[in-house]
Amino acid sequence: LRELPTERLDVAAGRDAGARLLGLAERPTAVFCANDLLALGVLQAMYAAGIGVPDDLAIVGYDDIEFAAAAAVPLTSVRQPAVTMGAMAAELLLEETELEGTDRTHPHRRVVLQPELVVRRSSLAAR
Repeated sequence: LRELPTERLDVAAGRDAGARLLGLAERPTAVFCANDLLALGVLQAMYAAGIGVPDDLAIVGYDDIEFAAAAAVPLTSVRQPAVTMGAMAAELLLEETELEGTDRTHPHRRVVLQPELVVRRSSLAAR
């Protein structure tokens, strides 16, 4: 397991990380990126270097942005339940603000939402 930190979470930083990845003596067979923009940058770097995705390197991103499905090699990504997440955040905030100025307390809730893996070609090697 190796980590390649980036200063930003954009496509250019992904291209830079991809270039560093290409320079490794032992290149991994798969990468998981902190977000889809980084993953798309890594995908661009691999394409420019003639590295096959997913045959030589599988790539997975996070967020499932609209461009993930539209990439030259559609990007596998982890999708968060954004609508549910927003609704829950609003509900929790309302619970907090309704108690403002009172001495009443309530138990705080921890909400864990299940993400979904959206499998596309960037992680599906030919059989």
